[in-house]
Amino acid sequence: MKQSPAQPRIAFLGIGLMGKPMATRLLQAGYGVTVWNRTRAKSDELAPLGARVAEQVADAVRTADIVITMLEAGPIVARVIDAALPGLRTGALVIDMSSTRQSEAQERHAQLATAGVRFIDAPVSGGVVGAQAGTLAIMAGGEAQDFAEAEPVLQAMGRPTLVGPAGCGQVAKLCNQLIVGGTLNIVAEALLLAQAGGADPAAVRTAIRGGFAESRILEVHGQRMLERNFLPGGQVMSQHKDLENVLIAAADAGLRLPLTELVTKHYQSLMPTAPRADQSAVLLALEHDNPGLRLGDIPDQLP
Repeated sequence: MKQSPAQPRIAFLGIGLMGKPMATRLLQAGYGVTVWNRTRAKSDELAPLGARVAEQVADAVRTADIVITMLEAGPIVARVIDAALPGLRTGALVIDMSSTRQSEAQERHAQLATAGVRFIDAPVSGGVVGAQAGTLAIMAGGEAQDFAEAEPVLQAMGRPTLVGPAGCGQVAKLCNQLIVGGTLNIVAEALLLAQAGGADPAAVRTAIRGGFAESRILEVHGQRMLERNFLPGGQVMSQHKDLENVLIAAADAGLRLPLTELVTKHYQSLMPTAPRADQSAVLLALEHDNPGLRLGDIPDQLP
């Protein structure tokens, strides 16, 4: 599609598992998008869709009205923003859609403000499937007027909601990941209990769907567990990082979250052996704690 003159020019930094489908949605919506990735080959895959590929970060952002970052963690976001600063235009809007600590988002906000650049932290939930479908939940922290400017762009990728000032998007994402991580563990426990008690776990999952136990986790990841399909959508390493950040945020706020502490330990136990497996692989940690019990007899699918 041809870009409308009124549409902002976008730079998208980070063409990874999530970044590629998100940038693709923007291109399909008709936005002019310049892409950059540390490994250029990943950026080149978007060139047939109309993306301009930049070799250097500063070149990618030089003419951009809106710069979107989708990177692995806060320290990497900081390095990329540092590299982008010489090319950023005064008045540009940086939207970091990575999952970082609240304090890291606030640091980026302060850093960019001194350069006359605006900032929104807007982490997402919904995984690769949501990114491909443009149905991501997008939790934004920033100024209301900046969010209003960004909203049409974000809507090409999902459902954005302003939840507070800079840094609050990361708080909302941590709340999301706390619920997701905990529910994944509970679903794994329920399915393994069904089998240990002599019931058909698949039939139990079918029976309880539609009641109060129904959830997207039970629907999608419950099926993944039954199929022992741990090829990555979301990843153990990402879930573990997010849960550690939940505990840091809780400590900063003077809270103790005992259930989250237990869930985090389960994901920590998988880091040496299956860091890139789907987050539903938490079933493997539960099975390790229960020697002799295994959900079904299908071989594991692991990356």
